[in-house]
Order: sequence, then structure tokens, then C-alpha cells
Amino acid sequence: MKRFLIYTAKIFIVILLIAIALDGLYTCIFLQSKNRGKIETVFNSKQQNYDVVILGSSRANNHFVSKMFEDKGLKTFNYGMSGGHLFEASLLLKLMIERKYSIKNVILEADLNLSSDHQAEGIAALFLPYIHNSQTIKKHFQTQENFNELYYVPFYRYIKFDAKIGFRETFFTAIHKKTNTLDNLGYHPLVKHKNGNMKNNIINLNPLPKNKYYEEIKNICRANNINFIAVMTPMCENVKGMNYFDKVKKAYPEIYNYENVVVENKYFSSCGHMNDDGSKIFTAKILKDFFDK
Repeated sequence: MKRFLIYTAKIFIVILLIAIALDGLYTCIFLQSKNRGKIETVFNSKQQNYDVVILGSSRANNHFVSKMFEDKGLKTFNYGMSGGHLFEASLLLKLMIERKYSIKNVILEADLNLSSDHQAEGIAALFLPYIHNSQTIKKHFQTQENFNELYYVPFYRYIKFDAKIGFRETFFTAIHKKTNTLDNLGYHPLVKHKNGNMKNNIINLNPLPKNKYYEEIKNICRANNINFIAVMTPMCENVKGMNYFDKVKKAYPEIYNYENVVVENKYFSSCGHMNDDGSKIFTAKILKDFFDK
């Protein structure tokens, strides 16, 4: 029995050492990444100066045409992340401030995501390679149920989120394989699809009375003298439950409602995402209302 326990202990120690080594190797590779995604680009960056930073989900990523801001002389980058929630938008802004970004205006897409203060695991996972290298990231994740496993168990986060930060992503990061995420100053244009889902039902959706991460973003902007512009972006004409946007306006009166600026289906790729033509109409309206003064 004693020999068995010693043998088992040796196996455990070997596995632990391998996990520690792999954890260090993967992390080291991600610490060199600058051209694959928005999160690692910010984390591994130095001070930047922006007139406009755009934050939010895919409804920011696909709706704000960065070049139109640049054509107005406004240095801009669209940091919207498809699938992201306000949890990730808040953390990304914290990292920018930590790296002493100079930002004059933050435009936040704040509408559907106000209904939840949960993380979007697939996007939040992209911060995890740096959790031991950033007190900001560590503190942001500390309230999450699985924090202890993610932080204290070597290599666990890379196994759990293998699809996002596992071997494949680590390999492509190591060979500096680029993606199109950073193209078009972060804006991702969509086209009109024949089979696009042009129906949506948000009847049962309700904004939280006080979304924690929305409030964080607002407070960060206030503390750093950043002009904060929160907007609701358009949805197609077939949506059921459009009074959701009225609920948002009631709970957060400072948020500007632009959900009806573009409504015709021809300007949408799917019901919740405008195509490039629709996004240009919408962006022109934003520029006129906030930057042509």
C-alpha cells in the first residue's frame, strides 16, 4: 500500500510539473501576441491616443464604421467584440486606462446586453492567459464562481477553454498568423444575406435596474475625464417586443435611443445586425449628432 501511495504521489507530481510548464509556455506565447485579436493587442500595447473608442458587442463591432470617424479627423478604433457582454467591455476599458491610453470619447453600444451582468465565457476566456500578469484582470474575475480553479490550478484555464485559448490558438499565436479582427480599424462590415434571420423576439427581455458593468464603464469615463456616449443601435422592422428600448430609456435616461434610425430590412444582414450600407447611414447620424458641432 505504501509503495502504491508513493507511486501515485510521483505521478501526481509529474503531472503537476508538466501542467506548470505548459501553463508557463502558453502564457509566454500569448504575452508576445499583438496581431490576432483586440484583447491581446490592448494588453500587449503601450500608450495610445484616441479621439473615439467604440465598445460593445457585435452590435458595436458591425455598426460603427471607424473610417467615417477617421475621415472627420477623429482617430478611432472599434473595439466591439462579437459575442461579448458588458463584462468584457468594462475589462477592456480598464486595461486601456492601465496602459495610460488617452481617450477623448467612449461610445458604448448599450442595449440588449443591459439585460445581463454575466460574462460571455467565449470572449472572457481571451483575457485568461494574462490573469497572473495583471491585477486588473485578476480582480475583475474574482467575483466569478470558477475563479479559484482558473487562477490556482495550473493549465486548467487552457484546457477548459481549449477552443479559444488551447493548442490551436496558441500555435497560430506562436507563428504570428494574423486574423481580420483588426482590419478596418476594428469595424467588421456585413453583407445582406438571402437566408439572414429577419425575425427577432425580445418580448421577455428586460434591462437590469443597475447593470454593474455598465456603471463601471460610466464611472471609469467620469474618473478619467472621458466623454461618455451610450447609445442603443438599430434592429430590423420585424422585431417583437421593441418596447424593450423604452424600458432601457426609463432605467437609463442618459442612453441615447437610435434603434429606429435604420429600420428597413434591406439595410440588415440579420435582424439584430445591419449590413455595411445600414451601418454607414447609422454612423453618419452619430457623427452628425455628436461630432459635427
